[in-house]
Amino acid sequence: MKKDIHPQYHTEAEVTCSCGQSFSIGSTREKISVEICSNCHPYFTGKEKIVDTAGRVEKFKARAQASEKNKTATKKTKTTKAEKTEKEEPKSDKSDRASKEEKAAESN
Repeated sequence: MKKDIHPQYHTEAEVTCSCGQSFSIGSTREKISVEICSNCHPYFTGKEKIVDTAGRVEKFKARAQASEKNKTATKKTKTTKAEKTEKEEPKSDKSDRASKEEKAAESN
C-alpha cells in the first residue's frame, strides 16, 4: 500500500444536528453539521417534520389551493344539456302563427 495517500482519520469527530444534539463518530472530518439526526428524524420519532427548502412546501400548497378553487368554480358554472333545455322554452307553432297574423293585421 502507498504511504501518505489517505486522509487523516479522526476517531472523535463531532457531529452537530440542527435540532441541537451532538455526538462523536469516527470520520475524516473533524466537525460535521447535519440537518436531521436520529433524535429528530420522523422515522425514529414518529412525528412529521417538513424540511422546507426555499419555500417549496408553501408554493405547493398555494398551487393545490388554486386548483381546488378552479375545480369548484368550473363545477358551479358548468350546466348539463338537460338543464339548458329546461331553461329554454320551446316556441310553439301556434304562438308563431298568432304573432305573424297580428303583424299582418297591423300593417294593413
